[in-house]
Amino acid sequence: MRQATRAQWIKCVLAILLYLIFLIWVRSWWGLIVVPFIFDIYITKKIPWSFWKKSKNPAVRSVMSWVDAIVFALVAVYFVNIYIFQNYQIPSSSLEKSLLVGDFLYVSKMSYGPRVPNTPLSMPLAQHTLPVFNAKSYIEWPQWKYKRVPGFGKVKLNDIVVFNFPAGDTVAVKYQQTTDFYTLAYGEGQRIYPKQVEMDSLTRAQQRAIYDLYYAAGRKQIMNNPRTYGEVLWRPVDRRENYVKRCVGLPGDTLQIVEGQVMIDGKAIENPENLQFNYFVQTTGPYITDDMFRELGISKADQMLIEDSGWEMGLLEIGLDSRNAQGKLNPVYHLPLTKKMYKTLSGNKKLISKIVMEPEDYAGQMYPLNLYTKWDRNNYGPIWIPAKGATITLTEDNLPIYERCIVAYEGNKLEIKPDGIYINGEKTDRYTFKMDYYWMMGDNRHNSADSRYWGFVPEDHVVGKPIVVWLSLDKDRGWFDGKIRWNRLFKWVD
Repeated sequence: MRQATRAQWIKCVLAILLYLIFLIWVRSWWGLIVVPFIFDIYITKKIPWSFWKKSKNPAVRSVMSWVDAIVFALVAVYFVNIYIFQNYQIPSSSLEKSLLVGDFLYVSKMSYGPRVPNTPLSMPLAQHTLPVFNAKSYIEWPQWKYKRVPGFGKVKLNDIVVFNFPAGDTVAVKYQQTTDFYTLAYGEGQRIYPKQVEMDSLTRAQQRAIYDLYYAAGRKQIMNNPRTYGEVLWRPVDRRENYVKRCVGLPGDTLQIVEGQVMIDGKAIENPENLQFNYFVQTTGPYITDDMFRELGISKADQMLIEDSGWEMGLLEIGLDSRNAQGKLNPVYHLPLTKKMYKTLSGNKKLISKIVMEPEDYAGQMYPLNLYTKWDRNNYGPIWIPAKGATITLTEDNLPIYERCIVAYEGNKLEIKPDGIYINGEKTDRYTFKMDYYWMMGDNRHNSADSRYWGFVPEDHVVGKPIVVWLSLDKDRGWFDGKIRWNRLFKWVD
């Protein structure tokens, strides 16, 4: 210690002060055990941190210098990725045209406050699977409880938010990119028991028994057939897939969708400028050109030309019956359109004969999957969004809506017995929520797997807020044909 220079003491004091400020911010005093090691690095030097520098073997010095640099880089990336920002690539068209497939975003962890990781022992930059090795990128032990450190604010209405997929706790690996485990299980159960049940004639208890039968049968089918469905895995909160959607409902709000318009507490909210719905677009005979699709901003992935004769009856049912001289239906496209795109096409009378919104037959089962309602994508709810500290009375009508919050997200044991509802062994018809919840939806309303299908987003699933698009690549174009969308580089996310 007597040999330590003044500069070393100054560096040591500054390093410890900065580290203590960090500990105060994250509110974790366990980190104090690191302070003696910082002191040793600068002052006492009892631990030979750089022993390899004294090696007489140049190969050892060379290899260890690389190892040292890589370890430092991984630690730095791990820290930045958890507490400051992370990179995120838009994988799907659910937020088109606000965010495009191929956009690379900086997601700010500071906007809502970074989470202390649930699974601290993980590989940086790998969400849940190591590339090449196809193995888990994290160690499940230890598991830390949810804690969020102070940030710049909270989630606001119409914010675009990155979050962990709430229904991604259980995953059938072969279906993880297309269908969540619960939707898959209910769907497979209904396929096993295809007989149509007249739900209107049943009591809520009888309806629930039917849904329980579907889920149990579907789950058994998935678990017993790994070759078909893949391995079934459980993932902790921070290792679930990252999703990005727009927040259209805050804790304590009552949300309803009426003819596609989101209402909060009975009032219509402001729609995103680029809100989209799916339509069937029939031409007067000619095909829509690639140049026109490009001008409209419709990617190849979103262009569907219906040429299969099996669609004809369905198209006739929705009024698309224009035929050419050979007696065949004129070309029909299935396209997502904004209001502006709709006006552009409908105004082109020489090319377009009819535009019809996609009917609700294409919607699929709405959340909750075990409650019989007549809700659909465009007409949904009303549904109350849980708020931390709020207490509700549980009934047969609302229990399926909040059951997942109570059990899966807040860790309670819920049982339904002949004499009532039991939570953690105690009979009760009331529950007080421990967390805030949010309702997330895509701007591309008919091409978005969102809260209408899998429910609420708990606060402990919120990752951060996209701030800027730092790169945007158009997968429909080549590197020398406009692949880089230069007009989107460093564009702020609205």
